[in-house]
Amino acid sequence: MGEGTQSESLPRREPALRAIAMPADANARGDIFGGWLLSQMDLAGGATAMRRAKGRVATVAIASMSFHSPVFVGDEVSCYTEVAKVGHTSLTVKIESWARRFASEEIVKVTEGLFTFVAIDSDRKKRPVPPEK
Repeated sequence: MGEGTQSESLPRREPALRAIAMPADANARGDIFGGWLLSQMDLAGGATAMRRAKGRVATVAIASMSFHSPVFVGDEVSCYTEVAKVGHTSLTVKIESWARRFASEEIVKVTEGLFTFVAIDSDRKKRPVPPEK
């Protein structure tokens, strides 16, 4: 399994999410919609934020988002997350998405972004993020 021509290397941790890009997620040329990839990143970041916040969170901002390479039907997409910052009620999560090409097994970084989540209670009101133990 090669890592393509990327100058960066695949993160050395388990992905927060893995998904196979399907035909229903693509345009007529077989390129996956950016919105589908964005939603996968939001799911991965949200799961990481929920674990760290010890409860429910809501996405409040995407501070940055960069598309580096397209994703194609059949690619396995893995989203890697890392909590970059913890505030009083919010968390910023860095998310990288990598695609394993269906046809060649090449692995390439396809996106990266910074997503901010706010911890919320059962009434959907902001709540403090508990300290890490």
